[in-house]
Amino acid sequence: MSTTLNFKQELTGCFGQPVAENPTQVMMEAAYRHHGLDWRYLTIEVAPDDLAAAVAGARAMGFRGFNCTIPHKVAVIEHLDGMGESAAVMGAVNCVVRRGDQLIGENTDGKGFVKSLQDIVDPAGKRVLIFGAGGAARAIGVETALAGATHITIANRSRERGEELAALLNDKVPAEASFVPWDGPVAVPEGTDIVINATSIGLFPDVDARLGLDVDSLREGMVVADVIPNPPRTHLVRDAEERGCRVIDGLGMLVNQGTIGIQYWTGTDPDPTVMRQALEAVFG
Repeated sequence: MSTTLNFKQELTGCFGQPVAENPTQVMMEAAYRHHGLDWRYLTIEVAPDDLAAAVAGARAMGFRGFNCTIPHKVAVIEHLDGMGESAAVMGAVNCVVRRGDQLIGENTDGKGFVKSLQDIVDPAGKRVLIFGAGGAARAIGVETALAGATHITIANRSRERGEELAALLNDKVPAEASFVPWDGPVAVPEGTDIVINATSIGLFPDVDARLGLDVDSLREGMVVADVIPNPPRTHLVRDAEERGCRVIDGLGMLVNQGTIGIQYWTGTDPDPTVMRQALEAVFG
């Protein structure tokens, strides 16, 4: 039996739910069962001080890979043998893959988002507005730029972090990036094609929280994406639909992250429909 391991600091699951209902674990194991794969996806608590020992243990036991959640996404790098292109640019790893006798760090956060985006629109040549400057925003910014986006505007409440992400994008990827302060409702800049919420605003249990966006600046046909998977239909998703935008909910990104991970680990192309249905069952 091969095993994938999800390093976690907490046992409460990714979205404040009991570990038995960890959405990612439920989704991944549903895919393994559907495809007849004799694999398990385990959620295991690993404290920061035990990270090195946990990675060494995964090596010794022949684990084919594992996911890393906060706070391990950066710290794990020193324990690996190499990194994929986008993970190296971001300086963060959320997916580790055994290739031969080496453990290689990848980042599926942005890849999963771009895969969802490409189901609706090709980001090549597009102008993008991203809310947030944390790990999700960094991953999405890098991957959308690598997929051909020409301009990325970062809106963030902390000027320092926002300008830092814009500088990283300008330095590392083939796209122009700029920062706009987020100290009130942000109007979508003229010419923007894609608007993305890469923050935790609206995540359960704070489902009534609203993104600081001037929704009247959304235009019909614009693509609006929210990374929040729980609930899938956030205020942003509903506001965008009411204004004729094409929308992407957070379940798509989460499913695609999972499909990429399974492809990395097993070589199997999993059925995303099965995985999404498993998530929908968890979230009701």
